[in-house]
Amino acid sequence: MSTQASEAPSDVTTVRAVVAGHGTFATGVISAIEQITGRGSAFLPISNSGLCLDDIQGALAQALDDTGAKVVFTDLPAGSCTMAVRRMIRERQGVLLVTGVNLSLLLDFAMADEVDTVAAVQGALDRGKASMVVYGA
Repeated sequence: MSTQASEAPSDVTTVRAVVAGHGTFATGVISAIEQITGRGSAFLPISNSGLCLDDIQGALAQALDDTGAKVVFTDLPAGSCTMAVRRMIRERQGVLLVTGVNLSLLLDFAMADEVDTVAAVQGALDRGKASMVVYGA
């Protein structure tokens, strides 16, 4: 795995999902999860910085293999990390991709450790969507 794939410390025995995105998105959001809940180790960060699509796909595949995680969260629906996961899941059954994630969504997933993976992802998605509001004129 490239150095970008392991920017934040993580205990692979507790990793439940991979967070992948542009620049330091993944490490930043995982840092916030750690600060708020102490559960940042539930996620493994992957950055696309300096990587081509094939390299991103390789880093993601290695992360899933190393951790046994079945969920990948990405920052942008049409971003390179999302494209890499979409290519990869054609051959990998049981891997879930959630894109356009926000902190509320990831916090909900981090706290849902007693729920099966699909239910945890759906609940987190619902929470993430509900957290997006507009105030003011």
